[in-house]
Amino acid sequence: MAFSLAANERLILPNDPMIQYSGRIDDEDPAAYGFEFVGTGLRVRVTGGTLKVCVNNRTNYWQSRLGVVVDGQLHAALLPENGEAVIDLSCFLHEGENLVHIFKRQDSSHAFTFHGLIIARDGQLLPPPQRPARRMEVYGDSVSAGEVSEAEHCAGKPDPQHNGEYSNAWWGYAWLTARKLGAEIHHVAQGGIALMDKTGYFNGPDYIGMLSVYDKVRYNPCYGPLKSWDFSRYTPHVVVAAIGQNDAHPVNIMEQDPQGEAAAAWREQYAAWVRSLRAKYPRATIVLTTTILNHHPAWDEAIDTVCRQLRETDARVHHFLYSNNGCGTPGHIRASEAEIMASELSAFIDALGEDIWDD
Repeated sequence: MAFSLAANERLILPNDPMIQYSGRIDDEDPAAYGFEFVGTGLRVRVTGGTLKVCVNNRTNYWQSRLGVVVDGQLHAALLPENGEAVIDLSCFLHEGENLVHIFKRQDSSHAFTFHGLIIARDGQLLPPPQRPARRMEVYGDSVSAGEVSEAEHCAGKPDPQHNGEYSNAWWGYAWLTARKLGAEIHHVAQGGIALMDKTGYFNGPDYIGMLSVYDKVRYNPCYGPLKSWDFSRYTPHVVVAAIGQNDAHPVNIMEQDPQGEAAAAWREQYAAWVRSLRAKYPRATIVLTTTILNHHPAWDEAIDTVCRQLRETDARVHHFLYSNNGCGTPGHIRASEAEIMASELSAFIDALGEDIWDD
């Protein structure tokens, strides 16, 4: 990617040590970091009054925007549908030092390659802030990703017509929970995803499930070859597994025949997935849950059955239900509803004791 720099500007490459990253980011190419998972982002402390982001965006569906937080103030910057762009964030800065957090608001409805920052020639990147001592990871679907979370006028109602403008991980329950707990978070969340391939709504008509996504850093085949994630790079203290919402498509096996072969196979695959997470994170607290989005309670009963079986040998696995689990809303969860979810979930995690955060 070629950059046109003014005389008073300079380019900061993605591998600069003053840039602090969070989330599953493909950083194999030092000049082109791949951002695909929702919530992936970077933080910088910058002076000089100039900050531009060099990206190459690719769109699968909907419009996409960068999330930008400057010293606690939330903004958004529209990305091009496809192609290279230099996004000027300077209008969001104030005089002196600025702590800037740039993040991916949406799931793989789009993906972008980050090619660097442009700052003032006399500006500086200062040492990044200290990372939180607590670490979380959330596996989930569109609710965990904060899809349509900003459509507050539709709280408790079906989704409005939209083109992605209301989707923002910042206001999803997952990130709200992490902020309440003072934890760093990795989002492994994708709209429409179910547990197993050929179910749910992600990447139809073939459909890709969490079992094929959870161990990847590049996971959507529409953007190119898949790439595995190195789990040694990030070890969470708490894992929230919020899968089971979209698994009723195309057949609601738990509602139709919860004791049938298909339902039993789902429970076996779900248990094997949790055991796989445990193998990767031997000390983590694992919280199994779904969300308040309307769904049949048989799915939560299936998760509870699995949890009770796992707890026979693993006391660090828990099942959590919200006060209005599965019956809170027919549409996606808005920011105000996510705030209540986050309060309940963070209280549950807090009650497990301070020692769950020990390394």
